[in-house]
Amino acid sequence: MRTNLSTSTPWRAQPGSFFTCLDGERNFRYFAAPMRDIVLVVDDEPDIVDLVRYHLHRAGFDVLTALTGPAGLTTARESRPDVILLDIMLPQLSGIEVCKALRDSAQTSAIPILILTAKGDPSERIAGLELGVDDYITKPFNPRELVLRVQNVLRRLRSVQSPSLVTVDEFCIDKGNFEIALNGRPLRLTTTEFKLLALLVERRGRTLSRDTLLQDVWGYENAIDTRTVDTHVRRLREKLGPVANRIVTVRGEGYMFLVSRTS
Repeated sequence: MRTNLSTSTPWRAQPGSFFTCLDGERNFRYFAAPMRDIVLVVDDEPDIVDLVRYHLHRAGFDVLTALTGPAGLTTARESRPDVILLDIMLPQLSGIEVCKALRDSAQTSAIPILILTAKGDPSERIAGLELGVDDYITKPFNPRELVLRVQNVLRRLRSVQSPSLVTVDEFCIDKGNFEIALNGRPLRLTTTEFKLLALLVERRGRTLSRDTLLQDVWGYENAIDTRTVDTHVRRLREKLGPVANRIVTVRGEGYMFLVSRTS
């Protein structure tokens, strides 16, 4: 299949598609079209949108944009981007409300979300983490850092390639499909929640420090606000319901997943 390229609208190549490149008069060369990840940027400041779009394009991403909360929500549902960059302070519908709507929908609940927050306002960051966002970055930000964080989220998402199943007591982890079932029923988890619970289950019986979790789940080399871990653990416990006590807090150390004594 030959595909015509256009720079006017974001385009995603499908596996096996091809495009042509003119190489001298009457000479065409054919190349396998690369798969480009799509990033949706939702921010009401056009200058920031243009800056982010420019740097993401340079890094090899296709970019969709929206200037309001409702527009961002509609675009996310229709286009299913690979990552969403979401500002908190949006007109008509706040970023927190957009995030909640995305997480409540089975169609968009697994899309990684990075929130853009005001510098020095931890309440916004905590509100986002409580809704299951995958990362955050404060304004003003370094464009290179933003691109690296987007790449890092995608790398975490795709780091588990093995299709094998891991079964521990009533938990069944499907690494290939990023799914965890509890007593045969799939849990509705975000990508980060999946990574966190899978790591705890696989290293069951061992205390994992917050720094270890930040490095292995979030990919952070340096320690940051460890409340990120605590917030995600709290959300996991809420979703685990009656077996939430399997994730034990080890005071001053971190967290441990307990294996059933009857197993």
